[in-house]
Amino acid sequence: MTLYSYKDKILSKKKQAVSGMILRDRLFWRHPLTRDKICIMKIVTTHKGTDFDALASLVAATLIYPDARPVIPGDVNENLKPFLAIHKDVFELATPNDVNLDQVDTLIVVDTHSWGRLDPRLAVLREKPDLEVIVWDHHVHGDIQVTQPHIKETGACITLILDEIQRKRILITPIQATLFLIGLYEDTGNLTFPSTLGEDAHAAGFLLDRKADLVIMASFLKQAYARQHRDILYDMIRKSETIKQSGFTVGFSKLDLEGRVQNLAMVVQMYREIINADAAFCIFRDLVQDKCMVIGRSGVDEIDISLIMRSLGGGGHPGAGSALIKAANPEVIQEMIVELISGNQQTSVMLSDIMSYPVVKVHEDTTVQEVIMIIRELGCTGMPVVNDQDDLVGIVSRRDLKKVRQSKQKSAPIKAFMTRNVVTISHERSAVEVARLMIKHDIGRVPVVKEGKMIGIVTRSDVMMYFYDMLPD
Repeated sequence: MTLYSYKDKILSKKKQAVSGMILRDRLFWRHPLTRDKICIMKIVTTHKGTDFDALASLVAATLIYPDARPVIPGDVNENLKPFLAIHKDVFELATPNDVNLDQVDTLIVVDTHSWGRLDPRLAVLREKPDLEVIVWDHHVHGDIQVTQPHIKETGACITLILDEIQRKRILITPIQATLFLIGLYEDTGNLTFPSTLGEDAHAAGFLLDRKADLVIMASFLKQAYARQHRDILYDMIRKSETIKQSGFTVGFSKLDLEGRVQNLAMVVQMYREIINADAAFCIFRDLVQDKCMVIGRSGVDEIDISLIMRSLGGGGHPGAGSALIKAANPEVIQEMIVELISGNQQTSVMLSDIMSYPVVKVHEDTTVQEVIMIIRELGCTGMPVVNDQDDLVGIVSRRDLKKVRQSKQKSAPIKAFMTRNVVTISHERSAVEVARLMIKHDIGRVPVVKEGKMIGIVTRSDVMMYFYDMLPD
């Protein structure tokens, strides 16, 4: 079914209902011609700055709760406005002003469960003693007292609701499937963000089976990049500061802005990619209102943006988040973020968690033949070489042993064939940094040293175990 044929079908149904009310459980519908205020008992809403995942979750929730009226906040993301302009006749969305809040006894909240993130006009519901609250959210932290929680960390909130839709075998239209896929892809970065899970990929497959349109999705996900964004990005790069923190590259940029600028998150993501940093934080100061908007983006699991932003009073996901701080100095905010990153690394996987010890090593005077037999017996690909003082003097690998071409060379000491320029790493460094050394130098093992002495060794196998989350508990 095409967009237009489906739209005509919706409009036809609306015309049939003009004569009065649609009799749905506990729902009184607003007359489409007179626009009288709705008297309604159950509403579903989402957070301010509504993005595609929030809108998708809002619409999907009405499939699970058909007697609930979708209420969209007044503040929506700029890139969502074109979609709403075209589809306003398809999705019957109300605003808080359209609803008699005194009559609401059930509140369904999607993609958040924090009062501060809801439209302020809904704050009166917080005082209702018998209000039933149902939450569908992929953020684990919130301050709303929930009656029925459906909270689980996934890449996108729509993934959670789609699981229930599939379980209940609820039919969805191609337009709905397309909206849901846009929300899913936006919040997971086309399934590339570290927070993306297998459930998200399964949800994407389900939506494609339901005829989600990838061409339409691509057209709406392409955010507007205006001249203003280009100028801001140029200033961000010009004023960029890059630091090394716990083995990671972190970029910072601080700018003063006049007035509100949409889609700053898009610019921050572009900034991180251009400076090739593991994480990037941009601090935008509004001099008139004396507040700072902090936006962060991360491409590594070890720097969790959501934890950092929650400490600053904001929120988000492991790969993306933001916080609004009033009356704050940007320099102080940057210092706080650096401190928080340093604190985060103390709980991450370090070399002591993945290195092998005690280390199997050989003396530099050991013959090549003996080393070959040891490597073959242990099933390893190489080992460190030490001298009489047990100092590390080299590394021998199968690559080095390939240099042995004549039988008489097997009786020579291994120091004649070992690699002498040994790449080592301090025991205080991170697992990610040792992986970078292996890639940079094309080596399969890196000795771990403490106060000049070798205390362990990290191999490619150890790194693979770390990256594929197969470390023992």
